[in-house]
Amino acid sequence: MFRFSPGELKRQLKRLGLKNVDIDTIDAEEVIVRRHDGKELVLTAPQVLIVKMPGGAIMMQVTAQYVEEREAGTEEPSPAFSEDDVKLVAEQTGVSLEEARHALEEAEGDIAAAIMLIEERKQAAEGS
Repeated sequence: MFRFSPGELKRQLKRLGLKNVDIDTIDAEEVIVRRHDGKELVLTAPQVLIVKMPGGAIMMQVTAQYVEEREAGTEEPSPAFSEDDVKLVAEQTGVSLEEARHALEEAEGDIAAAIMLIEERKQAAEGS
């Protein structure tokens, strides 16, 4: 995923003439944007930077690899696994993060079961 470091953002803002800015990061699981049309955008595994501008204005920069659109108020239950679990399964099996996430969803968060599921699928694909 594209990551924008706070230091790089500060340099870019300085080039634009904004010198006295304070930049913080937030460790977030997801960011939800509620739109006026009754829909929500759900950004999963985001990087959130908060920029405190001179004069008191606040700017937020959010980058995320996964975005889902849904009707407002239809929150889905939190998965029984973390992004670290997804990365672990992907690293152990050599599959994409998305494929690892799907396997973990099918395995209801059980890392070992997700890895076995992926390996079984690989063997079945090789045999066909």
